[in-house]
Amino acid sequence: MRIRPIASLSVAAAAVLLLAGCTGSSPDSPTPDASGSADAGACQSALSQGEVSSDVQVSGDFQGKVEVKLPDGYTPGGLERTTLVEGSGQQVRAGDVLKANFTLVDATTGEVQLETQSTEPDGMDTLISSQQIFGAALECATIGSRTVSAFPAGVLGEGSPAFLLVADAIEELPTRATGTEVAPAEGMPTVTFDDKGAPTITMTGAPAPTETRVVNLRQGDGDVVNPGDQVIVQYTGALYDDGTVFDSSWTSGTPAEFATTGVVPGFRKALEGQTVGSQVLVVMPASDGYGDQGQGSIPANAPLVFVVDILGVQHAAATGQ
Repeated sequence: MRIRPIASLSVAAAAVLLLAGCTGSSPDSPTPDASGSADAGACQSALSQGEVSSDVQVSGDFQGKVEVKLPDGYTPGGLERTTLVEGSGQQVRAGDVLKANFTLVDATTGEVQLETQSTEPDGMDTLISSQQIFGAALECATIGSRTVSAFPAGVLGEGSPAFLLVADAIEELPTRATGTEVAPAEGMPTVTFDDKGAPTITMTGAPAPTETRVVNLRQGDGDVVNPGDQVIVQYTGALYDDGTVFDSSWTSGTPAEFATTGVVPGFRKALEGQTVGSQVLVVMPASDGYGDQGQGSIPANAPLVFVVDILGVQHAAATGQ
């Protein structure tokens, strides 16, 4: 069975339908919808409802390859999670970005469907969200923990078999760009930042762009973003004409995740070829944005400007997209 892209694998709590994890990944969207926010109250995971059967045996060193042995006729009783190793680090919350390892096993056949220890031995960049199985498997655990989660048949899409997911929370990553600062480029909007890293974009009165221009505010030294990769980012988007902000992950309180192929052309140009840890300033004409249609609070024929912090990447070749 071919596993769907990581960001679109979703979970459903017993009495609550959770949305599919791939938010806003349409060709007509410059970014995912950042209207959601992390729960500021007590940590609650959609997978903390019950214990995975003790007959399920998981072996292997933390952060290493995992072996899962299933009892004959095993069937998950529901959305369940067991902590196999209790870490001593900080609690993992919605909106955190981690390095983590995952082993996804078909609970009927015992076959391994995904094993990031082979493709990303130092850990896969992961955005913690209850709406994605990889985030839900570690939400409310602690750094250094290993969990095993059970997903009944049909939870990961119509006709999907039951799965088990073993997850190791390796380390927490920054939620703002940490690359080397780059001198501002002439003719571009000016950008200042608050203590948390949220940008304020000030327009300089320069003529609207006739072609997309991308410059770095910070240069990271992490993995390169390739076409079709999933990226984890912080972003702010504004109208070029007057600087009005129309969308920002900083306002929502949590980073966003989407495929480079699921955004408008100007935003895609700002991502592909960049490195994790970089901060990018991009201006684009309407032809690389929403064109003469506009969308929501973005008028027709509106040039746009974005500031994007690239926090993580999941490579398309490694995740089976």
